[in-house]
Amino acid sequence: MSIDELIASRLLLLRKSKGLNLEQLAELAGVSKAMISKIERQESSPSATLLGKLAAGLGVSVTQLLSEESATPNRLRRFNEQEVWQDPDIGYLRRQVLPPEAHSGLEMIEVTLPAKARVSYPSWGNKAYLQRLWLVEGELIIHYGDEHYELYTGDVLSFGVDLAVTFDNVRNESCRYLLVINQG
Repeated sequence: MSIDELIASRLLLLRKSKGLNLEQLAELAGVSKAMISKIERQESSPSATLLGKLAAGLGVSVTQLLSEESATPNRLRRFNEQEVWQDPDIGYLRRQVLPPEAHSGLEMIEVTLPAKARVSYPSWGNKAYLQRLWLVEGELIIHYGDEHYELYTGDVLSFGVDLAVTFDNVRNESCRYLLVINQG
């Protein structure tokens, strides 16, 4: 199954499981009905920002739009078994290092943000959770609500998804960071 097929089926399944029609999800997510329909029909590949808006509107994590539900996790998760998704617009690369654990809600995501790229997510107001970002390489500016943080290699920032957040790579080189999320 391609990533676009997976996103389409997960979006439709999650929307239906929440009892939402296209219009209701469009209003909750701030995304047009036509765009949601195109994604569900695999006529469009969503950007990272668009996935964030849809996830927030559904009250789920982006991971739930990008991954199938798994029965039992393996103790060892090989590099080639980790799902990878690339934003079709800016080349943002997202690797699901560790899917959400059922008992703890812990998950790990590696992101490579290209030079001069910016990704913004809305507040997850109704189902906020905590995350920690460890900047592995490069420099990154985080806009968290009205706060701004300049991060350099090795820095760690803890923040929630209760406020809008923007990841801004203003440098001429890509940066790489690890997000550790705890929804438990």
